[in-house]
Parts: sequence; structure tokens; C-alpha cells
Amino acid sequence: MQAIIRGSREHVSSEILEDADSPVVEEAFERTTLAITRDKIVKDVWQRETRKPLPVNADSDGYVTRFEIQFARICPNADSEQASNTKKFVVYDVICTLDSTTQADKSPAIIERRYTDFLKLYEALKKENPQLLANVAFPKKKILGNFTSDLISERALAFENFMDYCVSIPALRDSPSFLSFLQDDDLTRASRLLDERRNEAAVPILENSFQLLNKVYLDKSRQVLLLLCRLVCACTTSPISHPSSIKWTDLALRRFDHVSDTEILVLYIPLLNTASYLYWQKGLDAKPINDRLEEMGRKGIKIKDTLTLIQCLHTMEPRSETF
Repeated sequence: MQAIIRGSREHVSSEILEDADSPVVEEAFERTTLAITRDKIVKDVWQRETRKPLPVNADSDGYVTRFEIQFARICPNADSEQASNTKKFVVYDVICTLDSTTQADKSPAIIERRYTDFLKLYEALKKENPQLLANVAFPKKKILGNFTSDLISERALAFENFMDYCVSIPALRDSPSFLSFLQDDDLTRASRLLDERRNEAAVPILENSFQLLNKVYLDKSRQVLLLLCRLVCACTTSPISHPSSIKWTDLALRRFDHVSDTEILVLYIPLLNTASYLYWQKGLDAKPINDRLEEMGRKGIKIKDTLTLIQCLHTMEPRSETF
């Protein structure tokens, strides 16, 4: 199955996110640099030696979204204290890239998922669109032998093909079930950290999630803009704003230019107010932002005493963050 993606997007990977030393990417690759032989499991870590070749065909922008599984690990590790008391399972590192026919994506997004996560997605999509999944093979459950190199290799390839197929079919890609698979676990972790006022730990998780959605969906899609606003909130709601707060706020302001989705536009005034305060806090010139707010006010739009950005997000997509 070949992934074919459509539409246009702002290629943030080159503009902002081309950071091989980012905490998410660095942690993911450090985690997998153990002693590994080709398609073997050493110290409970599996690695496929070869990488996918660059795509032959791409969309009108010259890019294609692809999924790849290079690493997997058996949990808990045999050396851990929980190994004897906890049922083992395999965690797959799912790498999402936005490649061209001539250059590989330098800022991959990486998420961790288990067999049960893929199975839940497959069953949900098959229930929603049975005709689209009729000829899609999915690896069956096994009672024994779940931790062999051969089985992990087989499942990894099947999961890659399944994800590439999903992202190539609009009805599957735009399904709430597919979006939930991509982001829900990570947003839950980030929300918990924000509740604990650990914004600095939540920001890298949200950055990685934004990278992922930005490779799958169009740059001004509802999914991407909601995640981007959530990232802005994580960067700006602590007493001392995150070092990346200006970068993400500026990107959000650019993304909201010419947005026509009325449901998403309710975030615009809170975003402008957040940006205005952030610029003042940083000693930057907030006049263009304040001028935009005044312009909106002259049009009869309420610009003062409105909900905060995180409050607006909570009404649209409830999470556990307090506000």
C-alpha cells in the first residue's frame, strides 16, 4: 500500500522544528541506542537495520507523509524490578515523516504505541468504514511467541502499511478515531503535567504532538490549530514563560490569518490577548497585535473580559487542565 497525501501545508519542519537535539527526538533515539544486531532482540530491544527508501511519488507540494517503525522494545525490561510481576508487552516507536522524493524529513515525530492501540484503531475504523478496510490485513493476536524477532518484524511492517494506508484515504485520515490514536495518549500526559504546574515537561510532549499532526493534516485544519493553541497555553501560563513561547505564539498568529472556520475563530481574540501580554512581558513591540485587537473591537467583537485561551480550548475540547 502506498501513501499518497494531498493538499498544502506550511512546512514547519524546516522553518521551526528542524532540531535534531530537541528533547523528544533526542530521548527517543537515546532510548534505542543499545547493543542491537540485525532484526534481533538484544536486551529486550528490537531494531530493523534498513530504512524505507525515499518515496517515488509525492503530492502536489512534492511531499508524502509516511509512517515507519524502526524500533520496538519489550516491557518491562528483563532487568527491571517489575519484570517478574508484570505481564510483558511490546512498545513500538512509530516514526512519522514528511519526506520529499529527494530529501528525508530531518524532524520526525515519534510516538509510542502497543499492539492493543493499533488493534483498537483498526476495529474502530473497520466499524466506521467497513468497505475501506475489507482488504486490509491486520496481524492477529497470538497466545504464545509474542516476543520473537520474527513476529515483531512482521507486526511492525503490518502496522506501517496500515498507517500509510489510513493517511492516504481522507475518510480514514479524518476520522476521530485516527486523530485519537495519534494524539490522545500524549495529550493526556501533557494535561496531567500542566495540572501539576510542570509546564516545562509538558511543552516537549505537545511540540512532538504538533509536529505529528502538522505532517498528517493541513496547516490550518482544526486539529492542527487546536493543538497549536494548546502548545501556546503550555508555554505562556506559567509565571515565567517558556523560552519557545514567542516562536509558537508567532506561528499561531500566522496560522490564524484568513481562517474561515467560525468554530476555530472563537480562539482568535483570546490568542491575540495572550500574544499582547506575552509581548509586553518580554519587552517586545505589541503595537501590531494591539492594533489588530482594536480593529476587531471596532467591528463590534468583544475584546475585553473574554475567556482566556485555555478556557476557550477547554470548552471546545475538554481535557484535565485546570484554569
